[in-house]
Amino acid sequence: MNEPSWWQTGVIYQIYPRSFMDTNDDGVGDLAGIRARLDYLQWLGVDALWLSPIQPSPMKDFGYDISDYCDVDPLFGRLDDLRDLLDDLHARGMKLVLDFVPNHTSDQHPWFLESRQSRDNSRHDWYLWRDPGPDGGPPNNWLSSFGGSGWAFEPRRGQYFFHAFLEEQPDLNWRNPAVREAMLEQMRFWLELGVDGFRIDVIWHLVKDEQFRDNPINPDFRPQTGDHNRLLTTYSADQPEVHEVIRGFRQLLDQYPQRMMVGEIYLPLERLMSYYGSAGDGVHLPFNFQLIRHPWDAEAIAATIDRYEAALPAGGWPNWVLGNHDNHRLATRVGAQHCRIAAFLLLTLRGTPTLYYGDEIGMQDVPVPAEAVQDPVEGRMPGLGLGRDPERSPMQWDDGPFAGFSRVRPWLPIAADHVQVNVASLRSSPTSLLNLYHQLIAIRRAEPALALGHYRRFATPPQVLGYLREHNERRLLVLLNFSAQAQEVALGMAEGRICLSSLLDRPAQTVAESVTLRAHEGLLLDLTCE
Repeated sequence: MNEPSWWQTGVIYQIYPRSFMDTNDDGVGDLAGIRARLDYLQWLGVDALWLSPIQPSPMKDFGYDISDYCDVDPLFGRLDDLRDLLDDLHARGMKLVLDFVPNHTSDQHPWFLESRQSRDNSRHDWYLWRDPGPDGGPPNNWLSSFGGSGWAFEPRRGQYFFHAFLEEQPDLNWRNPAVREAMLEQMRFWLELGVDGFRIDVIWHLVKDEQFRDNPINPDFRPQTGDHNRLLTTYSADQPEVHEVIRGFRQLLDQYPQRMMVGEIYLPLERLMSYYGSAGDGVHLPFNFQLIRHPWDAEAIAATIDRYEAALPAGGWPNWVLGNHDNHRLATRVGAQHCRIAAFLLLTLRGTPTLYYGDEIGMQDVPVPAEAVQDPVEGRMPGLGLGRDPERSPMQWDDGPFAGFSRVRPWLPIAADHVQVNVASLRSSPTSLLNLYHQLIAIRRAEPALALGHYRRFATPPQVLGYLREHNERRLLVLLNFSAQAQEVALGMAEGRICLSSLLDRPAQTVAESVTLRAHEGLLLDLTCE
């Protein structure tokens, strides 16, 4: 293969800026706070930071409703603070990836303020406007992902506009060439500033059906998943023309050395793979969420990994994610006892791993009382557990009153377990989960077999996941015990050496013919033939 890019060999670390570190005592994280914690992030070993949106916004959806694409919201600082962060990161050999939200703007964006005024202004068709249906109601049955109809009426135009999310987040009309060109200019602004890439929000939503046909009923709908799942998004997302838009993004990024983009895509595997494009004209990494809502079972996970690997197109680089700002915390989903093998899984599979802030210390969902709820999803679809506040709680830095995140009460509650589960305490404990992440990332960086090597399944008992990572003469074996009992695995060879145990207590131990894994233990073994 050609010389790998940084985004192929590196580890990406997602930061939700509101919740990482507050330096100006307003209870909300800021860019200066991220800069203040760069020593920690460099020690952890991550190669790139992905920041959830920091652009100006009314914060109806906490930054995913942008009112100015080319600046920084005062809540997080100034544009100069972003420049300083970039300079500091680049000086440390690290990269910065920004969230880019092209599907919709805020309803306070100047483009929409003009568009909503009349049917004949210069931006009248920059958004998705439609006349009322025959009954005077919405023009079709499309739903909002945040509940209710996806259409809102604008009296000044006598028309409805479509919003795939909140009413305050009107969708842009990506069939309009002027919109495409304007958005490329917004991207160019950040590329010229020096950012290293973009995570493109809901990229599969960008283009809608030209005829605005009704979406079909979802035959697998379950009420507990939310009314927004009552219909399939056949005509309101994942249209063939979206790949033309992505091609334009890629052509722009390719004008700048070593830039990349990740696409947020919640689609079945076969549709996900189409977003790699062909001949290098798709997104570099279509986000792979195959495991983020997956049953925590060795055999099922092994089958999913095999399907994903088999589906990758020629030249497609894999990636893996176990946590993000829209899903319950990893430790909450899999249980604290499985966090160590989850770390092993994420950091030893083939492809680029993305780590969500706080997962490295085992942060769990934080209960949020009704009076403290911030997320609009919880307000629109209460009682279904779809609110995203619990996984967005402040980073737990130490055992102080506000976990070292702030000197005042934060915007979301602090976890009750922060006295024990925090960076300061766990960093000083040699066998902690945090130190496991630190060592796994260091080994990944030092071992081409982990960063670049081939993936191949290895025969194991039913409750153990095993796979080989091979590069040139190096053969490394990963074994993950998903069970609460010890498991013996035959190695089928004379001898191997344990490089790392998830419990951090078996250094350089030699094993012959077989190895025994303790309950919930992960092992990395060197099987390289002498």
